Amino acid sequence: MSEYLTAARAWLAQDPDATTRDELTSLLARVEDGDAEAAADLEDRFATRLAFGTAGLRGTLGAGSNRMNRVLVAQAAAGFAAYLREKQPDGAPTVVVGYDGRRNSDVFARDSVEIFAGAGLRAILLPRMLPTPVLAFAVRHLGADAGVMVTASHNPPDDNGYKVYLGGADDGAQIVSPADAEIAAHIQRVADDGDVTVLPRSVGYENAPESLVEAYVAATAAVAPAAGGTDGLRWVYTAMHGVGWETVSRVLAAAGYPAPVVVEAQIHPDGRFPTVAFPNPEEPGAMDLAFETARSVDAEFVIANDPDADRLAVAIPDAEAEGGWRRLTGNEIGLLLGWRAARLASGGSLACSLVSSPGLQAVAEHYGLDFHATLTGFKWISRAPGIVFGFEEALGYLVNPVTVRDKDGISAAVAFLGLATAARAEGRTVADLLQEFRDTFGAFVSDQISVRVTDLSEIGGIMASLRAQPPSAVGEIAVSKVDDLLLGVDGLPPGDVLRIWLEDGSRLIVRPSGTEPKLKLYLDVRGSSAKKAARRLAALRAGAEELLAALR
Repeated sequence: MSEYLTAARAWLAQDPDATTRDELTSLLARVEDGDAEAAADLEDRFATRLAFGTAGLRGTLGAGSNRMNRVLVAQAAAGFAAYLREKQPDGAPTVVVGYDGRRNSDVFARDSVEIFAGAGLRAILLPRMLPTPVLAFAVRHLGADAGVMVTASHNPPDDNGYKVYLGGADDGAQIVSPADAEIAAHIQRVADDGDVTVLPRSVGYENAPESLVEAYVAATAAVAPAAGGTDGLRWVYTAMHGVGWETVSRVLAAAGYPAPVVVEAQIHPDGRFPTVAFPNPEEPGAMDLAFETARSVDAEFVIANDPDADRLAVAIPDAEAEGGWRRLTGNEIGLLLGWRAARLASGGSLACSLVSSPGLQAVAEHYGLDFHATLTGFKWISRAPGIVFGFEEALGYLVNPVTVRDKDGISAAVAFLGLATAARAEGRTVADLLQEFRDTFGAFVSDQISVRVTDLSEIGGIMASLRAQPPSAVGEIAVSKVDDLLLGVDGLPPGDVLRIWLEDGSRLIVRPSGTEPKLKLYLDVRGSSAKKAARRLAALRAGAEELLAALR
């Protein structure tokens, strides 16, 4: 315990934030009084550091090296600045910083630009809280060497994070290996040096002009300008207490779409997320208020963004669903948008993460386009050669790679509005588009089993057990092949993923979440009809749950 007490006191001495200083001071007093619960809390905070990886940093707000706070962010900013100076020793690298509406996002962003400027970088701060896609756009639009977005996207309310992009040869995409390890090493050196209060800071950073946001609005509106089918359109939008609405509303006006009915209780940024336990449109109950609003106005569909507006959710009326509304899966939306992109493309490729629906490959082959399955995450999807469209089943879509090399829930919303209104002009609905897709390409259906754990070692244990003794069958269907991506498969970089192929053509993929303490199982089947595919999917899910129960 003495090492944690020493670390905590050293941390306290350099913490510039009154809230976390008070938090840690109180905790230390309880530890010194012999409080065992406080001692365990202190150990959790200081036994390790939040790891910097290809997703940057993400964790719970609070004092300590294993929490998100101003000390950790200062170390990250100084380390990233050293990395950029090392890569460009003869100039002043440009880095642009954005932030969303989460707690302390603005504070972390301003700390970062002051430290970047103090390190001799050209630092540019976005003009106010804005969606993550605007930051990704800014890196390319400004020709910056790097970008930082302070956000935890759709994570729980007490989380925040630090997402890093690189310009130049990386084309404004999120970092991948080996950049993550190199940046992490610089951050560790800063941490080892000790006191962040001695880091040089400067208020000589720039504030990005409003014209930057206007350029994003114009580029996004151009994805699918309104072209009929909009008269009398009734639809609902929710920002999920995030920063999407201000930018979305401007894009809608520029593209010519009628304004939606908004979910008033969720339309303005609020880092407390008071109406949702978990601000992720995928989570049960997160869209209940949107459905309530849709029923009250007899809407034709619902569109939702997550809190930093890099993801898109869509729901449609469905008499068989509870409450009369059904949220489309990420795969359903991705296949519709990929089909749209393929029809518009004169060449290039479609790409998706390897856990997303194999239906996108069928679309690519139908239209003579290349197809790429990548590791999970847009840091990989965005790097697919010749990409014209990419998606991942977790509600992420890249529809305008010329301007944004990341998932973008706003441009995806515009593309979806283009699809929906074009169908509407022909007297058809989104449900009709889904049926047309099945008629053209087959019925691809997917499901997911997500297991949240409190002990991360449980996930490692399950993955190790599966590798040591792969299943011979899932349910009543025999396994034909198991791909262990740690060993390298299909030219992909190694990843902690197991892909299990069944003799009937079904697929089960198992992997740890990259951003949350979850184990995820992805189930995919293809059938000649929706009913046959649904029966096969139900059988696969039952078998997967039985397998998981045995492993746990």
